[in-house]
Amino acid sequence: MNTRANPTLWTGSALLGIVLLPALITALLTGASAPAIDVLHRYAPLSLSHPLGTDPFGRDVMIFVLSGAFNSILIAAMAVCLSTIAGTVLGLIAAGRPPRVIMGLTDLGLAFPPVLIAALLVTALGASAMGEILAIALFGLPAQIRITRQAARAILIQDYIAASRLAGRGTISILRRHVLPNILPLLTVQATSSLALAILSDAGLSYLGLGAPPPRPDLGRALAAYQIHVFDHPLLVAVPGLTIMLLVLGFNMTGDGLRDALDAPLEDHRA
Repeated sequence: MNTRANPTLWTGSALLGIVLLPALITALLTGASAPAIDVLHRYAPLSLSHPLGTDPFGRDVMIFVLSGAFNSILIAAMAVCLSTIAGTVLGLIAAGRPPRVIMGLTDLGLAFPPVLIAALLVTALGASAMGEILAIALFGLPAQIRITRQAARAILIQDYIAASRLAGRGTISILRRHVLPNILPLLTVQATSSLALAILSDAGLSYLGLGAPPPRPDLGRALAAYQIHVFDHPLLVAVPGLTIMLLVLGFNMTGDGLRDALDAPLEDHRA
């Protein structure tokens, strides 16, 4: 994998680093919990003690947004891991001998608006972090199944797979030894790109009040709480909005950069 001449990968990593590193440090220092309310210092201007000022409750905006970013990333990462594992297993099963049930449910999931499905699931389970994780995971599951199935089927038609079958290897052994290692780079790229969509989904659900309940900081809830101050205190809206933008753009560019880096050796080999 050649990453030296890959500006997309490096730019995406740099954008993520702008948010991830401060968010991690803040989480280690504060436990990713909301800062204390201090009504005596509401709407404090930018200062050394409050680099981005304070919000209507006197909370430090920088700490609140970075804690929210850490929580949003954690929820998105857990949801993507869940959908990647489940989607890969189901996709491999569907690739070996396509069960109509799996692909039928996948097509059904793609037919409905994903945000509506997530909202219905969160409403049924209640507003909680676990319900949000399951909703976002379900949101990305159909695409993961289809991508895994298509990639696996492209490998299963190769001659060395037929030779492996003639050698007496079973389907599970072939999927584990030949198919999964070959599609692993694709799954890595897909998971990285899915994180961007998961961040947006988390922000959207939290904005609608369907995410993890207060007082847990969250980027979507910060936007919902601060939106009424868009004209009198625009920085309150700009900071969480810019944070979401950096995360989404960073994960998308990192995924594109990984795809280019992982495809480059194959293209050179074919040439």
